[in-house]
Amino acid sequence: MPTESLLQALDARRSVPSKQLGEPGPDPATLARMLASAVRVPDHGKLVPFRFLHIHGDARHALGDRLAARTRALDPDAPDAAVEKDRGRFSSAPDIITVVARLTPGHKVPEQEQLLTAGSVCFALLQAAQALGFGAQWLTGWMAYDDHVAGLLGLAPNEKVVGFIHIGTPRLQAPERERPDPTALLTEWTPDA
Repeated sequence: MPTESLLQALDARRSVPSKQLGEPGPDPATLARMLASAVRVPDHGKLVPFRFLHIHGDARHALGDRLAARTRALDPDAPDAAVEKDRGRFSSAPDIITVVARLTPGHKVPEQEQLLTAGSVCFALLQAAQALGFGAQWLTGWMAYDDHVAGLLGLAPNEKVVGFIHIGTPRLQAPERERPDPTALLTEWTPDA
């Protein structure tokens, strides 16, 4: 693929809101192809500090019910609208790939680098989904940082949710948004004289 086509693919990346993602989702072979691209990230020490959880079908609604219950447990006075919002968080996109960081404490590769590798997987998965004609959105939310939810998802003590990647067919074309000027973010470092 010519260089300009690769850059155009990067420049065309858009997040499609999860509520705007519907059926069909990727079939198993297409999902496997996406994941094959997603794992091609920098990985200092070859630790593979990540894994995937696939949430789809009725499991999406079961997780939503558990999130709603957790919301109510955390705040018995939570408005019904907040509880229902959490119940529906995973009900739109047909497929959610949860990227889980598997951190190795005390390793010569700092945990932050391991976490950055897992984050890179999220971004690569977004790119792969779009390249294959799907829309996707990388979300976290409170549930990504909640120990009870981590237990529901079967995470080990050294694991963290890095992102819930919602994947499906876009119901609308994602609009472009204003992007920062990269030259305004660039400074030159010079050694002290």
